[in-house]
Amino acid sequence: MYILVLNSGSSSLKYKLFSMEDERVLASGVVERIGSTGTPARVTHQKGDGDKFQKDKTVLNHQEALRIVLDLLLDAEQGVLQSLDEIGAIGHRVLHGAEYFTDSVLVDDQVLAKLEELRELGPLHMPANIMGIRACRELMPKVKQVATFDTAFHQTMPRKAFLYAVPYQLYTDYRVRRYGFHGTSHRYVTSRTAEILKRNDLKIITLHLGNGSSVAAVDSGKVLDTSMGFTPLEGLVMGTRSGDLDPAIVPFIGQKLGLSPEETDAYLNKKSGFLGVAGYSDMRDIQKMRAIEPRAEDAYQMFIHRLVKYVGAYIAVLKGLDALVFTAGIGENDWLVREDLCRELEFMGVKIDPAKNTGKRGEELIISAPDSKVTVMVIPTNEELMIARDAYRLVR
Repeated sequence: MYILVLNSGSSSLKYKLFSMEDERVLASGVVERIGSTGTPARVTHQKGDGDKFQKDKTVLNHQEALRIVLDLLLDAEQGVLQSLDEIGAIGHRVLHGAEYFTDSVLVDDQVLAKLEELRELGPLHMPANIMGIRACRELMPKVKQVATFDTAFHQTMPRKAFLYAVPYQLYTDYRVRRYGFHGTSHRYVTSRTAEILKRNDLKIITLHLGNGSSVAAVDSGKVLDTSMGFTPLEGLVMGTRSGDLDPAIVPFIGQKLGLSPEETDAYLNKKSGFLGVAGYSDMRDIQKMRAIEPRAEDAYQMFIHRLVKYVGAYIAVLKGLDALVFTAGIGENDWLVREDLCRELEFMGVKIDPAKNTGKRGEELIISAPDSKVTVMVIPTNEELMIARDAYRLVR
């Protein structure tokens, strides 16, 4: 069976087509700048492991973008399908499932209505996610669709971890609580860690470190706590997000800068983090500039310090630690971040092998030293594969 996985952003549509018999990627790509009036959209398509194909054209909406994707999959030169009937299901990455969805689900009218209700919990992402589902319904009405939620894996958190110390009515009436995000990534690396170490009773801290970053404390496959909260803004210092801060800062900066609540929210989400401190949002730029720009060094040290605080706290929550797992762009590729964090944790028995840590990239690695009390691992995340597996499981 072939499964098409879609990740619909506000102005983009990413896709991967899997053959589920061997979980091989047949084709992948992205349509960017959807709806842009100034510049045409950029379409990037890759057949298997072959060369990338690019073209620019005007794309007004997600339905047009999906039509382009489907045409490419059927193309005589770039395509891999003889007919769209070969697609057994479509898996969608959806930001928010709130408390309603603790697992992936087949999309029907009732599910779609619930997603519409949850728009307010993810105003930047949910409208695009829903547009992607509706576009598929229009163009491929007979193909079953599956929604996989970024929040679902974290729904095992106990009440003491997900409730905020605010009037309880905010939870009951407006669903204000910790949800956590990057759940599909945390779920994937958790399952791979259990497979590699051949144990299902592991105490694991998973570190999804990228432009957006989060930490999860996982005990025997169940999340006990995670760093992102009601929105992805809470937690670690990130590329453009502030992470944790005193809530009183929010109205203060709004007043001082003359910003509306919406503008203040955007300020903390898009102009803060590495970008706000150092002027660069990418960790690769931060690393290059640390030696010559003090603010770049500040941003880096803040990032490591916040990581140390969360990992230390989550070891206490878990009452021990079997495995520390790095994933995503920074986690998989920046050996210095891994080294600096683990050095701060040496008093807890965390030791890494420098040669293994600075070795291969893009591969699953155990980088801990033989005498380390904790297994330290690098596992490249594969959220699309998790979505494809869920879709395959549900449609069968």
